[in-house]
Amino acid sequence: MIKKVIGIDIGGTKIAVIYAIENNGTIEIADKAQFSTTTVEETIAAIFRTVEEIMRRNNIEAPQVHAIGVSCGGPLNSKTGVVMSPPNLPGWDNIPIVDRITERFHIPCAIRNDANACALAEWRFGAGRGTQNMAFLTCGTGLGAGLVLNGQLYNGANDNAGEVGHIRISEFGPVGYGKAGSLEGFGSGSGIAQLAQMKLSEKYQMGESVSWCSAEEIPNVSAKTVAENAQKGDALALEIIRISAQGLGKGLAILIDILNLECIVLGSVYARNENLFYPLIDEVLRKEALPLACQVCKIKPAELGESIGDYAAVSIACEYSI
Repeated sequence: MIKKVIGIDIGGTKIAVIYAIENNGTIEIADKAQFSTTTVEETIAAIFRTVEEIMRRNNIEAPQVHAIGVSCGGPLNSKTGVVMSPPNLPGWDNIPIVDRITERFHIPCAIRNDANACALAEWRFGAGRGTQNMAFLTCGTGLGAGLVLNGQLYNGANDNAGEVGHIRISEFGPVGYGKAGSLEGFGSGSGIAQLAQMKLSEKYQMGESVSWCSAEEIPNVSAKTVAENAQKGDALALEIIRISAQGLGKGLAILIDILNLECIVLGSVYARNENLFYPLIDEVLRKEALPLACQVCKIKPAELGESIGDYAAVSIACEYSI
């Protein structure tokens, strides 16, 4: 079955509107337009104009569109279609975006938080294709996550399922989700930067220097810098990656034991540096996870890369059941 769908990716700085065509499990991004996020009403008006422009450009009418999918940072209510004051979207307080889009275009519409939408995208079109039980972890600046269980996106009682970044892995450690030692603290880019700041400060306080980061640069060191130097074999950078990977591995072992997953898909930092992380994570999993559950769960890098936001939004529309 061929589905023509429209996705809307609502971000704190920019909005993307995507037109895609799904055909028997494959998808083609046929058109896309972007613009800056401004005030609530200006942004919604721009969304409406852009959807109309894309439909006109591609010679499609509303009855030909299967559904519109909206991906947005939470909190939100996927059942009522209301955006509920996301921290990166000032002024978006209880905005019934799904109703407004449906009323404007008379096209079915659904919304999911961005991490869940990305999980859906990797499951339908990326590294999780063909599985029934999968988790996706963003491993970006933060650590958002989404779960697909028994072949369906799992939202939980109020759209808070899958917040695995909040799990505390250690009493002490980098801070993520406002919690020291959380999985986000160990597995995200910001957490790796915190680990690097700590390890670099130790070196300089002991009178040693580090070629890839001066003392003045410590507050601004990034996970990217750490990974680049780890790839070159630098001992300190490799030690930072080891600490991150071990913490991430402990968190993944918990997911494997509880959910008996077939696949865990990891994005961003992990996907770009699988050769550094995977052997260390695998070692932890073999030690921590139940052997029978561990044997059937594959750890994979995300496949959709920088385009995952586009695929996430249209995946919501593809999943819509009329």
